[in-house]
Amino acid sequence: MTRSATVRLSTLILAAALALIALVVTPATGEAAARVVGGRELSPRVTLLSVYSPAMNRVIRSHVLHPPGKPAGLPSFYLLPGAGGAEDGISWYNNGGVKRFFAGKRVNVVLPIGGRFSMMTNWQQADPMLGVNKWQTFYTRELPDAVDKHFRTSGANALGGVSMSAGPALDLAIQAPNRFRAVAAYSGCPGTTDPLGRLAATAIPMRGGANPFNMWGAYDNPAWIAHDPVINAGRLRGKTIFLSAGSGLPGPIDGGPVETIGGLFGGNVLEAIALQCTTNMANRLSALGIPYRFSHRPDGTHSWGLFSADMRLSWPMIARAIGA
Repeated sequence: MTRSATVRLSTLILAAALALIALVVTPATGEAAARVVGGRELSPRVTLLSVYSPAMNRVIRSHVLHPPGKPAGLPSFYLLPGAGGAEDGISWYNNGGVKRFFAGKRVNVVLPIGGRFSMMTNWQQADPMLGVNKWQTFYTRELPDAVDKHFRTSGANALGGVSMSAGPALDLAIQAPNRFRAVAAYSGCPGTTDPLGRLAATAIPMRGGANPFNMWGAYDNPAWIAHDPVINAGRLRGKTIFLSAGSGLPGPIDGGPVETIGGLFGGNVLEAIALQCTTNMANRLSALGIPYRFSHRPDGTHSWGLFSADMRLSWPMIARAIGA
């Protein structure tokens, strides 16, 4: 073999070796770092943040409330949306009164837009209707990492979920134990293996036209147990925990007459179910000797009046937990 041929062969071998090394050490798509790809200032106190999710290969937006000037060193409070994922325009930002409530408070409030009908978890299979769902990865790793870097936060976080996302908020706090110091579940259905919890976790994806068994497989799949906050409640020990639900009876807490009348057409049943589910969670925490607060009101249907009142009630204990 001539010298030039030997050099060419050695070059090819080296290139192949480098390609193989790159293939081995390059992280999978879901392991790559998320990044901020846009930040539109809607006002001195509101930024519409766009974050690229490698796990889902898409850009997801969030409203972020913050003090003017975006001071560094503040904690963050993540408030997840309900069944429509805020993609339907129904959200804490549009309906929950958060802009007024958090004005003047030393905290970043992150209000994501995404996760409709997904139970805010990582699905085992892509769904023909909902596509790729890797919301656990996004909400426990990708989004907080991007927010921490962009806003130069203190790294202290709390998480809250409402309706569909209430039980999943507890699950996310369990799955990512070092990410959230406090967690709140407002008017949802913790539990995925008891009859009501399983019904909710099945019916919500179906409401979005999805196949619920693309989420965690069939009911005998261990993932249903692994994501059950009631069964895994012991892993919440040491966190600040807030639970809430209304009675299902319409009342002043719901707001005006429109909200009260609306509560009679489905909202009463939904909140009564949420109360039973949340009571199951509270009983489990009590049995384990884990401190928590449970706001059980004598009135309240599945309304933003109720959700907002309980979020405001939870804030002092959440603020203490994260140093806000």
